[in-house]
Amino acid sequence: MDALILAGGENKRIPFIKGFLETAEGRIVEVTIQRLRKVFNRIILSTNTPEYYYYLGLPMVGDIIRVKGPMTGIFSALSLPDVSAVFVTACDMPDINGILIKYIAGRWMSEYDAVVPVFNNEPQPLFGVYSKRAARRMEEALHHEKRSLRGFLRDCNVLYIQETEIRKIDPEGRSFVNINTMQDFEKETGGKTCLV
Repeated sequence: MDALILAGGENKRIPFIKGFLETAEGRIVEVTIQRLRKVFNRIILSTNTPEYYYYLGLPMVGDIIRVKGPMTGIFSALSLPDVSAVFVTACDMPDINGILIKYIAGRWMSEYDAVVPVFNNEPQPLFGVYSKRAARRMEEALHHEKRSLRGFLRDCNVLYIQETEIRKIDPEGRSFVNINTMQDFEKETGGKTCLV
């Protein structure tokens, strides 16, 4: 299994590359890489702007279907010949929990299309595992411009990890916080600087 960082968002509400927002620990994307390296041998970055991320030294994959959204990034990574499954996170999630990553990845077995945690009574599809088994269904959904991951998962063989299990490791669900606005960024991280 590989790790996949989704870095293809449009940044409509923040005039900066979200992964380059700085917390006390450093750029969000770099902190994410450090945490993922403790669990995975290979980390792939999904982006359509590789020039921004080249310095990270990661293998990158661009969207292979012209439909915007995270499912396209996941599908594109699963289409790589040597990828069997990916643990997915996004470049704008500043406080992912390494122990929880390892726990979720450890629950995946080949019969599942996905392993997805539940928090606040909702599936958290941007912090879970997707198998190559799901790629064909993803492609079909994307060709019909169905971009919702939660909707997609309803027709898949998914292991949902219940909230009671998740809270034992990440009681406040910090791993599922993502940054959509500068107000989110300041509230969640206390960060005051950002780099372009």
